[in-house]
Amino acid sequence: MKITVLGSGTSQGVPVIACDCPVCSSENKEDKRLRSSIMITVNEQNFVIDTGPDFRQQMLRENVQSLRAVLFTHEHKDHIAGLDDVRAFNFKQKKHLDIFCSENVELALKREFHYAFSDDKYPGIPQLSLNRIENQPFEIDNVIFTPIHVMHYKMPVFGYRIGDFTYITDAKTVSQSEIEKIKGSKILIINALHEQEHISHFNLKEALDFIAIVQPEKAFLTHISHLFGTSAYIKSILPKNVFLAQDGMVLNV
Repeated sequence: MKITVLGSGTSQGVPVIACDCPVCSSENKEDKRLRSSIMITVNEQNFVIDTGPDFRQQMLRENVQSLRAVLFTHEHKDHIAGLDDVRAFNFKQKKHLDIFCSENVELALKREFHYAFSDDKYPGIPQLSLNRIENQPFEIDNVIFTPIHVMHYKMPVFGYRIGDFTYITDAKTVSQSEIEKIKGSKILIINALHEQEHISHFNLKEALDFIAIVQPEKAFLTHISHLFGTSAYIKSILPKNVFLAQDGMVLNV
């Protein structure tokens, strides 16, 4: 199984207009982060988790030629806004694209992309097949996906475990029962917004404490804000088994 980091930033993570902070003014490409998303490649099929505003750019950068399904974590715009651009895969693959999401996400998609779900469909709109998921494992073409229920302040969010890999973004609290579902993962990608306390995201200390509980072989931080500091700074303060996720990074699990 191959994991491609499509984006490791947040809407606070991309370069900000008129901002002269060290990250936004950096010439280092590692400081130019797109919105958080990953692609899982298994059995020669690609599964994307979240289609943020940068989805099209991410697909072009990685030269993705096929897409089996999209899984969503939650309904915030920085995780769903690029869904319209799956229409290119509809055209190429000549079929609807499977979408897997919670009821809350489904409602948001039908609101934001109402034209894709209208009875009177306009030619060329995204062709989507919605699949409602709950907090229990589900299968796509013999690949088992296990949702991990976390809380983003008061909003429920799904992370996902696939084999020895777990991906969680936009988490602030995780129950013990959900932590047990994560334990044994060899690789964990987890959100760490910045060093300061935040109402709805892990900060660095909380992310490191969580990693210490789960004890993966390796952990990677994602959903990074420009307020965290430069990549060079973040790398300098991380423990030896914790790394900074980078856009375009490929992990083999």
